[in-house]
Amino acid sequence: MDRWRNKKTVTVIVASVAALAILGGWMIMQRANEKAPEVAVDYAGHGGTFKNTLAEIDTPDPSVVYKDGFYYMTFTHNGADVMVMKSRTLDFRGAERKVVWYPPVDTMYSANLWAPEIQFLRGKWYIYFAADNGLNDNHRMYALEADTDDPMGSWTFRGQIADETNKWAIDGLALELDDKLYFVWSGWEGDVNIAQNTYIAPMSDPLTISGPRVLLSKPDLDWERAGGPPYINEGQAILKKNGRTFLFYSGAGSWTPFYSIGMLTLEAGADPLVPENWKKSQAPLLTMNDEAGVYGPGHNSFTTSPDGTEDWIVYHATSGISDGWNNRKARAQKVVWSADGMPSFGPALSLDTAIEAPSGAGVFRAEHAVLEGDALSFAGIASSVETTAALLVHYTNESGDVVPAALSANGVYAGEAALPPTGAGETGYAYARVPLTEGANAIAIRAGGDDWSVTAIELPRYEAENAQAEGGALAETNPFATGWGVAKLPAGEEAAAIRFANVRVPVSGTYVVTAYVSNASDSPARFRIRANGGDAAEVEVAPGERNRFAPVEVRVKLAAGANDVVLDGATGPLTFDAIETTSRQ
Repeated sequence: MDRWRNKKTVTVIVASVAALAILGGWMIMQRANEKAPEVAVDYAGHGGTFKNTLAEIDTPDPSVVYKDGFYYMTFTHNGADVMVMKSRTLDFRGAERKVVWYPPVDTMYSANLWAPEIQFLRGKWYIYFAADNGLNDNHRMYALEADTDDPMGSWTFRGQIADETNKWAIDGLALELDDKLYFVWSGWEGDVNIAQNTYIAPMSDPLTISGPRVLLSKPDLDWERAGGPPYINEGQAILKKNGRTFLFYSGAGSWTPFYSIGMLTLEAGADPLVPENWKKSQAPLLTMNDEAGVYGPGHNSFTTSPDGTEDWIVYHATSGISDGWNNRKARAQKVVWSADGMPSFGPALSLDTAIEAPSGAGVFRAEHAVLEGDALSFAGIASSVETTAALLVHYTNESGDVVPAALSANGVYAGEAALPPTGAGETGYAYARVPLTEGANAIAIRAGGDDWSVTAIELPRYEAENAQAEGGALAETNPFATGWGVAKLPAGEEAAAIRFANVRVPVSGTYVVTAYVSNASDSPARFRIRANGGDAAEVEVAPGERNRFAPVEVRVKLAAGANDVVLDGATGPLTFDAIETTSRQ
């Protein structure tokens, strides 16, 4: 059997979990029925929601790539160096961060490093960036090449990327189309800062422009000229779908709230070096949303969902109409495709909006793990605090027997997950618990045997701060929470609710939903929980300490696929850290 292949036809789910504390650590044992009901469902992970921004630090000009189980982001990092961040999900708050390159002093590329663009081209990683010697007139494009296949490793400076004119240039990136390479960038026609145009030129390889530049677009629309002069076409980004190529760019002054995203379209088979082949949309696709408090959305890149079924736009924006170049942080929204194959983004979303997570988010697949002996090691699993978490194991088991799969967390034995038999080609699901430390964690599980294999793991936890706060409910930051914050339910406000949308399970049934909640009052308090508009269960929370989130369990009927879980009706003020879904009963 190929232990790396995930055969998805029908599903099997394990029924119960028990936890034992041993030797000051955690010993987790999975106990299960011999055979569980089989239900056909296309299960792409536990789902959930997130909220913008993607990181707590300023991340202007974000460039994001998904590869081999990780998202990588680079961005303008104070104009001083090139930083790369690495995360299992689009949440970069707990990401690994590393400055991978510092410019040498007293060169033409020592200062004002702008908009690094990370790309994987022809088997290698590259970062294109603009820099100068302290004088903006000398901005030109340069390239780094990774020394290994790890973007968090070392990089080598490969020199300038220039066409024969060697004019002012920023925001460059490579376009791969029909086995050919092209360089696309923002540049000046001459030597005066009047307008930034969109140019393209052929490349012989990722480091060499091999022909003359071709003008594709000038900032000639009213919306592109806001805040000028200079008038702007910059922040180019590429998206491809069904043979078409879409070249996005940002227009209007980046220092204004009017900064917006426009688009050029190239039909399948057309020559990208012929300007007339590119059709320019007259209106921007993403603009400021004053009602949502989003200003200057622009300089985007595109990435995919972990399972490759969705396209996502990542862009920066500010929260204040007068922020200018301050407070620019990366945000993400799903790309929506029309019936005629054209992309749209909808309005720029507020920081309070719960957004459904990318499909497959939080599912860590075996092919993206490191095989250490007979165990799969999944690194880079972030936690803000020391805690224990539910673990859902995806597996196949054609042995006919229950197989114990040993677990470890950060090199320490953490018990076993029992994997009941599955039929041929079936995927089973087994729950366990694992301890997590503050920071990045590595979870390891025995990979498999001759007739069984682990195909993925996930942590089915839904952070309350990422749920939709309704009525008088409120999400806020909290350093004691497992994510970046908490959600609060006030007492006696009927309209106040915390709505966890897109809670996904593989099989219909009754699940244990554990809410982690703090009741800092002197008296017991109650809240209600319901799923999909069904009957509510009332849960009592004993008095406790502030910022100590005690687990309370309730059994809730959930449908295979997406569910809507709502917490409301608090009789006293309650603070929620997260909810988890565990074993089907």
